[in-house]
Amino acid sequence: MTATLPAPPRPTATVSVRGHWIDDWRPEDPDFWNTTGAPIARRNLIFSILSEHIGFSVWSLWSVMVLFLGPQYGLDPAQKFLLTAVPTLLGAALRIPYSLAVARFGGRNWTVFSAAMLLVPSVTAAFLIKPGVEFSTLLVLAALAGVGGGNFASSMTNINAFYPNRLKGWALGINAGGGNLGVAAVQLVGLFVLAFFGAASPGLVAGIYIPLIVLAAVCSALYMDNLSQARNEKHAMRDAAREGHTWIMSVLYIGTFGSFIGFGFAFGQVLQVQFAEQFSTPIKAAYLTFLGPLLGSLIRPLGGALADRLGGAKVTFVNFIAMAVGASIVLIAAQQRSLPLYIVGFIALFMLSGVGNGSTYKMIPAIFRTKYASDELTARRISGAVIGIAGAIGAVGGVLVNLAFRQSFLETKSADAAYLAFIAFYALCVVITWAVYLRPGSRTAGHV
Repeated sequence: MTATLPAPPRPTATVSVRGHWIDDWRPEDPDFWNTTGAPIARRNLIFSILSEHIGFSVWSLWSVMVLFLGPQYGLDPAQKFLLTAVPTLLGAALRIPYSLAVARFGGRNWTVFSAAMLLVPSVTAAFLIKPGVEFSTLLVLAALAGVGGGNFASSMTNINAFYPNRLKGWALGINAGGGNLGVAAVQLVGLFVLAFFGAASPGLVAGIYIPLIVLAAVCSALYMDNLSQARNEKHAMRDAAREGHTWIMSVLYIGTFGSFIGFGFAFGQVLQVQFAEQFSTPIKAAYLTFLGPLLGSLIRPLGGALADRLGGAKVTFVNFIAMAVGASIVLIAAQQRSLPLYIVGFIALFMLSGVGNGSTYKMIPAIFRTKYASDELTARRISGAVIGIAGAIGAVGGVLVNLAFRQSFLETKSADAAYLAFIAFYALCVVITWAVYLRPGSRTAGHV
């Protein structure tokens, strides 16, 4: 008779006292996840959302600032659209290096640094925006706000590594949705300042965020962790760039996130230009501008959850059809000068872009889990890099939205041409999603 010895317990994740490094991370192991992984992941998610939320607020700061720039600043609508396009462009450019920084420095360490960097655009905007300031100076101040756009990519890359595949859609949706709420939050702050201090105090909007930025940096330092395995994921960006799916998903993300951030930056200006009679003062526009970003952010986790349940490709496909319909409603409303219909159409676009943001990000890990079914490490490594690339290119869509509005108003004195361009692009995304991810016979059909 032989005695059966119990198997030795598997090691649990340990956090190094020096630097908060976790050396053993196995989210796909049910025992590890239920006993050790879930509480740690949840804690990192909470403080990732806090930092990313404030980053989004700073990034979209100029969607509010332009409402304060009245006649005394001597700016025309085209110049104001440029002021909102510049931070969008810089934020998009920073997303790739910010994603790489997670592997190079650690998710917690980079979150602390990137949060602290938000002080630069906030402090400068708080003290330097006054009547008589040169337009070139305003462009520089707006560009500085672009650092807030990079936070999203590093945050998403970091959180993607903490959660198991079955929960990635939900976790990424919650993380991104909480961050996206920063767009609505800064517009509510702007509304508060306009209501109580008037349009002569734009610096107060930025100043309110200075203590919040310090709080986010300190909390990230105290409560977040780095994953050691992330430092072993070398050449991920290079390998991801060789994947055809990287560029396909980037195009789809232009349609979803590009719409969300582009409309978030431009909505207040478009209202003031197209319906000048109803929105003759900044505060009248501010009462509505926060609503679309708010609903679009709140619904983003639903897009991720639906993708977990139904499949990301199916949700994305139907969503782009609905976005084309929503843009058509906005076009008709603009032509008929119907403000109620116009607002309904735009709010629908914000909400649908939020759903699409969640579903497209869920597609990314599913695509590479299918392609590299026998190599979990490679699938995770490449999907994390693709999240960074798609996030960067998707943010460029926000620039294109603002430039489309700017060019349309310059050439035709209306936004109709811009709306037609949006409809055509959503139709293209419908075709791409079906042909690559849903068409019977495609390699990914039924798996994404």
